[in-house]
Amino acid sequence: MLRGLGRSPFGPRTPFGTGPAGSPGEAPPPSVETPGPAPAAPAAVPPPSPQATRKPDVAKAADAATEAYEVLKRHIHMQLVDRLDMNRVSEMDPKTLRNEIRGIVEHLCDTENPLLNRNERQRLVNEILDETFGFGPLELLLKDDKIGDIMINGPRKIFLEKEGRIIKSEVVFRDSEHLLQIIDRIVSRVGRRVDETSPMVDARLPNGSRFNAIIPPLALDGPVVTIRMFGSRPLSKDDLLRFKAFTPEMLALMEGAMKARLNVVISGGTGSGKTTLLNTLSSFIQPDHRVITIEDAAELQLQQDHVVRLETRPPNIEGRGAITATDLVKNALRMRPDRIIIGECRGSETLDMIQAMNTGHEGSMTTVHANTPRDAMSRLETMISMAGLELPIRALRAQFASAIDLIIQASRLQGGPRKVTSISEVVGMEGDTIIMQEIFAFRQVGVDPNGRAFGEFISTGIRPTFMDRLEYAGYHLTSDIFRQRVLLKD
Repeated sequence: MLRGLGRSPFGPRTPFGTGPAGSPGEAPPPSVETPGPAPAAPAAVPPPSPQATRKPDVAKAADAATEAYEVLKRHIHMQLVDRLDMNRVSEMDPKTLRNEIRGIVEHLCDTENPLLNRNERQRLVNEILDETFGFGPLELLLKDDKIGDIMINGPRKIFLEKEGRIIKSEVVFRDSEHLLQIIDRIVSRVGRRVDETSPMVDARLPNGSRFNAIIPPLALDGPVVTIRMFGSRPLSKDDLLRFKAFTPEMLALMEGAMKARLNVVISGGTGSGKTTLLNTLSSFIQPDHRVITIEDAAELQLQQDHVVRLETRPPNIEGRGAITATDLVKNALRMRPDRIIIGECRGSETLDMIQAMNTGHEGSMTTVHANTPRDAMSRLETMISMAGLELPIRALRAQFASAIDLIIQASRLQGGPRKVTSISEVVGMEGDTIIMQEIFAFRQVGVDPNGRAFGEFISTGIRPTFMDRLEYAGYHLTSDIFRQRVLLKD
């Protein structure tokens, strides 16, 4: 087998001067003389320096060692699969099974290549266990709490977002087939599929992280995977205050809005922290309220006991059986909800959500992709229009103005910091225009030497019109928090 894994795979180097005319040391055949001036002597070619030859040789040796390591790993993995009794495996406790398989793999490592050092042996055992029980090379990345996003552009190009910066990872997949196997393992666990007839898929990982994959023929350079990481423990209000995502005054208003059952829309771009903020605000919902969540790929982590989680379903291979967010919203209205939370409004379910907010389901929440609170209202309007629902603009905007109480804008600033950059109240209608007023805002001042944006949170001096609703709910806010001033310099 692959004994001597660390031995160089290359033989002796070919002597300098060997050409295609013969073997090493053999002189080329003489040329035929022709009359005329003697040709000029060729310029002397200096021999290559040790530095010029060392780098290619080192790179080749490293590639060969990596290939030998992968061959050994595949061989041991195949032997492990041959030895497993699947009937017995299904009956064993997962922890006991993992320990037993670890012992088998360690024995196989000693048998197949006793020359492996301690670190190589431990790495090989862990990677085979990850391939058997987990998601292969992804396991190492999924255990890193500092990673925010994992972006896989084919088997050899993996990029990570860490602390607001994009870096390239040293972790790689063996080939595209290996990456496809891991994708299929992930999506099959949540009842989804991905193949040439359905080359795009959304799913979730066991820790709640959002998973998206797109494969050939749509992805030209191999399967592409994007994972939005969510920690096993959702961020609390104290965490976000420590990160200066908002101020205590802003948190007090948002907490009051949830306890007074105001309808809230969280707006923001991709990666701005909308879902994190929604999870945090949901912690203020009364524990006796029945909450129904509707998502395309379940990722919300609500802390209440009385939560019903619903998830859409894509069509089957015949194109049938799809359950959309619109279907789930309509069904949720028959389930006696106190509040309805839609993970993200993307289409015709927007109108159903607005109508639910207007028909006794106060305290509902949703998110939408938009850059400003005003853009969020326009986008909701556009999504309803694109769904083919032809309603008069004035009637549609009147529905929005009466249903939505608060729009919270989340933004990801230059360099990575995430902030609540605006909290705006929807006041009502004036003609055909929805009237909004900003209560709190974040103003960017500049960029520090590390490339991170900084600024200040301010209170605009406007007192919201829904203060009486907070009082009726038993939540008292002093008028002083709305006094116009700088709240916090970030």
